[in-house]
Amino acid sequence: MFLRRMPAELPTPDRALPGRPIAMPIGDRHEVLGSSLKGPFPAGAQVAVFGMGCFWGAERLFWTLPGVLTTSVGYAGGITPNPTYEEVCSGMTGHTEVVQVVYDPTVISYEDLLKVFWENHDPTQGMRQGNDVGTQYRSAIYASTDEQLATAAASRDAFAPIVARAGKGEITTEIARLGDYFFAEDYHQQYLAPTKNPNGYCNHGPNGLSCPVGVARTA
Repeated sequence: MFLRRMPAELPTPDRALPGRPIAMPIGDRHEVLGSSLKGPFPAGAQVAVFGMGCFWGAERLFWTLPGVLTTSVGYAGGITPNPTYEEVCSGMTGHTEVVQVVYDPTVISYEDLLKVFWENHDPTQGMRQGNDVGTQYRSAIYASTDEQLATAAASRDAFAPIVARAGKGEITTEIARLGDYFFAEDYHQQYLAPTKNPNGYCNHGPNGLSCPVGVARTA
């Protein structure tokens, strides 16, 4: 991604872009896992959605984990229906870039996914992530169930003292129930796959802090 000067506040519904009723056309095969991006998913599968800056690197973190069935990137937390990437980057849709993770909870828990989320970006930066500036880069957790919502909030509260002791300030991560999830354009899906952009780069990786939830996972 790249540095832009973008609005630092979310748009109100009356100012948001109108969008469109037609969903983004994308393929249905995961470039790395070979699984379906759209489903139907196996019985018992659960869905988690995370925003942690540039969605390319975030997606790559999660598709490496055992128990993850498929991943995709898209837009959530906003107003405009079926936005384009350019519209999201304008700051006038209210969305943030997210990765949708479909996982088998008998193999990997939601707490395990949260641990990867918290430990691989800076959740204290507000409407930015590093040099990527704008509302579309804000840190967010969008829960698909009430249980996920409570677990996400509890993990934030457990991580907050560790973040504060490291001198990083207050966690600004948005935690809310998942509304609409809109797929990003096809070229964004698994953008950093070895078969697509093997030399691509997106600034995600260990932040040096250990969140006291879940089990540590390595790629």
